[in-house]
Amino acid sequence: MKIAILPGDGIGPEIMAEAVRVLRALDLPGVELHDGLVGAAAWRAHGHPLPPETLKLMRECDAILFGAVGDPACDGLERHLRPEQAVLGMRKELGLFANLRPAKVFPGLEAHSSLRPEVAGAIDLMIVRELNGDVYFGEKGMRTTSDGQREGYDIMSYSESEVRRIAHVAFRTAQGRSGRLCSVDKANVLETSQLWRDVMIEVAADYPDVTLEHMYVDNAAMQLVRAPGKFDTIVTGNLFGDILSDQASMCVGSIGLLASASLGAEQTAFGTKGAYEPIHGSAPDIAGKGLANPVAMILSAAMMLRHSFGLEAEAARIEAAVASALNAGALGADLGGNMGTAAIGDAVLAAL
Repeated sequence: MKIAILPGDGIGPEIMAEAVRVLRALDLPGVELHDGLVGAAAWRAHGHPLPPETLKLMRECDAILFGAVGDPACDGLERHLRPEQAVLGMRKELGLFANLRPAKVFPGLEAHSSLRPEVAGAIDLMIVRELNGDVYFGEKGMRTTSDGQREGYDIMSYSESEVRRIAHVAFRTAQGRSGRLCSVDKANVLETSQLWRDVMIEVAADYPDVTLEHMYVDNAAMQLVRAPGKFDTIVTGNLFGDILSDQASMCVGSIGLLASASLGAEQTAFGTKGAYEPIHGSAPDIAGKGLANPVAMILSAAMMLRHSFGLEAEAARIEAAVASALNAGALGADLGGNMGTAAIGDAVLAAL
């Protein structure tokens, strides 16, 4: 079982170190960890945020554990050389089209949500976000209009096959939960969303045990605050999913608590190949200070064990240790506590 370890930039190396400590503590037989560079770190060493050496490593490994990318010092680079392009490039090159982002309030942390504790305590949902289409991958650029104005454009588009494959992932995910799926779109305005809705309805015929609901994205954003407990599995496009999953993170208390899995169609000898990363960024303002919350990174490692290696018991063991540590007060500054990165990692290891 070969795992690519890509810490990246900012707080990436600090939180990755804690996730690696947890993985090593499990003493899993046959696991190999292989380090690589990505983001600004890779650009400085190789002149590109996703160099051939890193892509080769990704392709040779069964799963990728990814920290974070982003560095303000690189903001002036051409867009294709900026650290963030490594994430899009990884998803495209490896065919990672399905992003799973769970959001659940840990016991004892209800009061840390921006919502009322009784509302926050009901949150237990999974957002299935499409990763390879939408405005992020559509034609884009800058042009000059006939009257001499600068105009930026980004084309949103989805093909029928792109929607169909994410639909199947979402319906199968809902089958493994409560059998309820909410498809989020903007079909009253966007033709892209109308196709999305039409295909979702077609695919629903293959899953009679799943109840499908449709919701406009603006209403979904409102309902995530008003009554988040009504959601179980949400499926949506790249842009809407990016926004709603960050909103969900604050509903549960902190973006530092949310992990994610990016999966494709490729199967290895152990399971589905994927990349696993926290949904927060590189947080350059606290990088190197030992203040970052490593929980999302550790939970991403748990998702990796579950989805790419079929190690459900080990994944559940990590998740239970995290829940225990948090409930016992292992809280960083993002949750109003005073524990640093390594101390939170110590608490999780002690509960493992």
